[in-house]
Formats: sequence, C-alpha cells, structure tokens
Amino acid sequence: MKKAEEKIGLFPLTGIIIGAILGAGIFNLMKQMALTASAGVTILGWLIAGIGMGSLALCMVYLNEKRPDLNAGIFSYAQEGFGDYLGFNSVWGYWISVIIGNVAFGTLLFSALAYFFPIFGNGQNIPSIIGASIVLWVLHEMIISGLDKATIMNALVMLAKLIPIVIFIVCIICGFNKHIFFHDFWGTVASNGSTGSSILTQLKGTVLATIWVFIGVEGAVVFSGRAKKRSDVGKATILGFGAVALIYAAVTVLSFGIMTQSQLKNLPNPAMAYVLEAVIGKPGAVVVNIGVIITIFGAWMANTLLAEEVAYQAGLRDLFPKIFTHENKSGMPVTSTLITNLIVQVLLLSFLITDQAYTLLSNLSSAVILLPYTLVALFELKVCFREHEKVYSKNMIVGIIATVYMAWLIYAQGMMYLILTVLALLPGTIMYIYICKYYKKTIFSKYEWVILGVFVVLFVYGLMNFNTIVQL
Repeated sequence: MKKAEEKIGLFPLTGIIIGAILGAGIFNLMKQMALTASAGVTILGWLIAGIGMGSLALCMVYLNEKRPDLNAGIFSYAQEGFGDYLGFNSVWGYWISVIIGNVAFGTLLFSALAYFFPIFGNGQNIPSIIGASIVLWVLHEMIISGLDKATIMNALVMLAKLIPIVIFIVCIICGFNKHIFFHDFWGTVASNGSTGSSILTQLKGTVLATIWVFIGVEGAVVFSGRAKKRSDVGKATILGFGAVALIYAAVTVLSFGIMTQSQLKNLPNPAMAYVLEAVIGKPGAVVVNIGVIITIFGAWMANTLLAEEVAYQAGLRDLFPKIFTHENKSGMPVTSTLITNLIVQVLLLSFLITDQAYTLLSNLSSAVILLPYTLVALFELKVCFREHEKVYSKNMIVGIIATVYMAWLIYAQGMMYLILTVLALLPGTIMYIYICKYYKKTIFSKYEWVILGVFVVLFVYGLMNFNTIVQL
C-alpha cells in the first residue's frame, strides 16, 4: 500500500495532464494552422480533433471506471486486451516517445533562452547541451525527492506558464478585427485572385497539424495507481483535456483576427510573439519568450514524471525488468527515473555529432505514440462487446469514433511514419524476449509471430531507406 503522502489528488493530476499537453508547440501553433488552412477551416479542424481526441479521453475515463484493477497506465489496457507482446510494444513505444520528447525540450529550452542570451544559438551547441544537462539532473533530484513535492512543483509551473497565454488571449480579444478574420474565411481564394485550396484539402492539413498537440492526455491514467481517489482520474482527464482544447482553439482561431492567413504563415518562430507584438508592441515578444521558457520547463517536468512512472508500472506487470521497480525512501521509482534520464542525457550528446539527430528524434517521438492510443480505443470496444453493450450505446459510440479517428491518423501520417514506428519498436523485442525467458513464459503466440514477421519486414525496409526517412 502506498503511503498517504505519496498519493496525489485532483488538482495535481490535472496539472500533470495540462503540463504534459501544453508544450512549447502552442507558441507556434497559429503559424502551423495558417500554413494549411484559413480561419473557417481551422475552426472545423479543431472540432474534428476535439471530437476524435475527446473520444479517446472518454475511452480512458470509461476504462478507468470499468477496469479499476488496471493501474499501470494506458499500456495495461493493451496487455490485458491483446497480450503481452502488444502490451510490451505499447509501453516501450510510449516510454521511447516521452523520452525523445524530453530530449527535444532540452534543446528547445535553450533555443528560447537564446532570445535573451545569444550564446545558446539554436539550442544544439555545446553551451546549450551543457545547460540542458544541468537542468536534466536538477529535475531528476526534484522528482526523486518525492511525488508530492514533484507534483506540487509541476502544478505551480503549470499555473505560471498559463499567465502569458492568458495575457495573449486577452490582448488578441481586445485587438480582434472582424474584417481581417472574415476576409477569405474559407481560404478558397488564392493571393492572385484564382481559386485557392479546397476546404477538404485544407481540412486534412489542419487535422494533421493537431495530431500531436494532445499528447499527454493520458497523464492521469498513467498515475491512476497513485491517485487519492479513483474518481479523480476521470475528472482530471476531462478537466485537463477540456481546458487545453479551449486554450488551443482560442489561441489559433483568434489570431486570424489580428493577422491574415498569409501574414501568419510567414511569421518567424515563435509566431505568438509577433502576433502579440502587433497588438501591444515590443513587450509582447518579451512576454511570449518568457512564456516559452516556463512552458518548456513545465512540459519537461511533467513528461519526466510520465516516463519514469510508466516504466515503473511496466516493471510491476513483468513487462520491464524488475530493476525498474526499485524505490527510494520517498517511495519514488529511483532506478526507473535514473535510467530514463541517462537515456535523455546520451541523446542530448548526440546533437554534438550530427545536426540530423533532432529531426530524426522528433519524427520518432511523433510516430510511435499512435500505437498505445489506438490500442486504448480498441480495448474500449472489446470491453463494450464483453459487456454486451448495444451498438448505439454511449460507450460503444465513443469507442467507434476513437478507433476510426486513430485509424485515420495512422493512414494520414503515411507509410514512412509507420516504418519509423517499427524502427523504434523492434529493438525493444530483444528486451521482451529476455523478460519472457526470465519469467519462463511463452515468448510469442501464433498471432504474435505474425506481428513480429511484419515488424521485421518493415524494419529491414526502413534500414534500406534510412536516409530518405531521416529527411522526412
């Protein structure tokens, strides 16, 4: 039984979700949207993304209530529903994705600091790597000092990074120009007066741009085994998702009332700074860049909590080696945290070897997260069928929408991202085989051999076309 002080309540759980989802990407999101779509299509895109990812969030809420015995995060649903091998690949893919995301946070943090201290350049030079390494191990010490302290700090940082975002939203509401907003509202007129992109073409690009911005919505589920009350997990998931969805929609849609689509898509990074600068002048850029720094730090902390916890829980369910379950006097999985951060440290050093490292790692992080999410949606349907729920029941409809949405995302991201996923997953099979032999379990069932065969074929193809994939 966990000690009382190690349990976390509704507010810290919600803070973990918002902290993990609300990363540095929000400060450039209006530019990303404008690259593919107009104001009207952006609104449609957020509606579709909200319904799709909202359905996935509701799947997690339903499964949390229906299967309270599964405390090991979203990968426990994959293991329970589809066997140990897919369960392992789910947790391995999720763990790798979060770790790689933390490496990106390290370079982004010092790239943002370069606005005030030019010595840090693009965030990938020697001073930046040294700085990121120092921050990494400061975070490590903060986290292993105790879950209650770490979650309180994460919640405080989460509140701090919301301040510049709220300032931005208030300012652009005050400076909103409806004539700019409704000019070519559907983006169907090109700059030369000819016909622009169709709404469907724009919509596809917009929805693709929203794929990754909700990563972290599973935060409360990952910590369900440490929650003070089981009901807080579902509440935190809904509150966290709803809050972030509203913030994303407000920041991007309202920006179209300050600048036209063509102006937004040509802004330097971070685009939010230049939108706010257009409203209140130079102080706007300063406010946003401070916000970027706070936000990256907060996201880095929240994602480290997710990474160490998911690896710890995997160790408890015999999917990772038992070494990952070692705890310190504060009840924190100290070995899991140490291994996670050692990998981040090694990957940070890789930036000194090649400038392609960041691109490859970013693509990998984006690619592998869809497997755990898809298996959550499928397990929701499986549980509904076991419970003999009607096709038109709320839970069945939510499961179907989430599954269709995940399937569409896998299709829309393209074959190269699928191959990147396999490149990240297959090496983990070596550890899976070791674990199965250690616990004297059957390594692969018949259908798992088929999955492994597909993985191997795609892995070989990926190695043969590695240079092309790196340049995606």
